[in-house]
Amino acid sequence: MSTSSRAPSSVLFPVLLLLASMLSIQGGASLAKGLFPLVGATGATALRLGLGTLLLWCVFRPWTLRWRALPWPMLLGYGISLGAMNTVFYISLQTIPLGLAVALEFTGPLALALLGSRRWLDLVWAVLAIAGLLLLVPWPGKDTALDPVGMGCALAAGVCWALYIVFGQKAGADHGPRMVALGASIAALVAVPWGVAHAGATLLEPALLPVALGVAVLSMALPYSLEMVAMTRLPTRTFGMLMSLEPAVAALCGWLLLHERLSGLQWLAIGAVIVASAGSTLSGAAQVMSPTPD
Repeated sequence: MSTSSRAPSSVLFPVLLLLASMLSIQGGASLAKGLFPLVGATGATALRLGLGTLLLWCVFRPWTLRWRALPWPMLLGYGISLGAMNTVFYISLQTIPLGLAVALEFTGPLALALLGSRRWLDLVWAVLAIAGLLLLVPWPGKDTALDPVGMGCALAAGVCWALYIVFGQKAGADHGPRMVALGASIAALVAVPWGVAHAGATLLEPALLPVALGVAVLSMALPYSLEMVAMTRLPTRTFGMLMSLEPAVAALCGWLLLHERLSGLQWLAIGAVIVASAGSTLSGAAQVMSPTPD
C-alpha cells in the first residue's frame, strides 16, 4: 500500500483523538465548575489532582522508574508549575467564563513560542494576541467588563503553563508519560493542602465522589492518555494547529454545559488568540505545543 493511500486514515484517527481530548478536558472543567458552590475552586482543584494522580499512577506505573536517576530539579519545577496552574485557573473560573479563561491562559505558551523568534511575521501574531487581550480589558464604562482578579488569575495560569512546558520538556525527555504521573503527584502536594484548608471534610462527602471521579477522568486521565497517542502520530505543526482550537472548544463547552453567553467582542478576542496561535505554529515559532494541562 502506498504512503498516499494510507495518509488520510492515518491522520484522521489521531486528529479525532486530539479533538476528543480537547472536548474531554473542557467538559471536565465545566463539570468541576459545578463543584465550586460545594467545595470552592481550591477544593475542586484538590479533588481533580488528588483523584487524577491516582488514575495516572494506575495507567502509567511510574514506580517502575529508577527514581535516583531522575532529573528532580526539572521534575519539581514541572510539578509545582502544574499544581499552581490548576489552582489559579480554577480560581479564575469563579468569575469569568470558561472560554475566556482558556483564551487568556493560552497567551502563556504563545508568548513562550514567540519569545525567541526574530521573524517579522511573528510580530504580527504577537500584536494580534495583544489586540485580543485588549478587547477583554475591563475598560471603564464597558457593559461586558470582566472581573480583573479572574483575568489576572487566568493570565497567571498562562505563565505557569509556559513554565510547565519548559520544565516538562526537560523532565520528560527520557521517560515520557510516566513523568506526567510523577509531576501530577508533586502538583497534588501543592494543591491538595490548599483545598483541604478551604473545604475541609466536605471533600470526603460520598455524594461528591462520582462527580469528582468524572472530573479526574475527563480532565486528566483520559485527555492526557489520548494526547500522548495523538502526539506520536501527528506532525508537530499539525498538532500545534489543532491545539490552537482549544479556546473555541472551551467557549462552546461553556455555552452548552454552563450556559455562559459571550459578547461579540469576546468571541472576537478568542478568535484573535486562536489565529495568533495557529499563525505562530505555521510560521515555525511554536515548534512544540504542549498538551493543555488545565
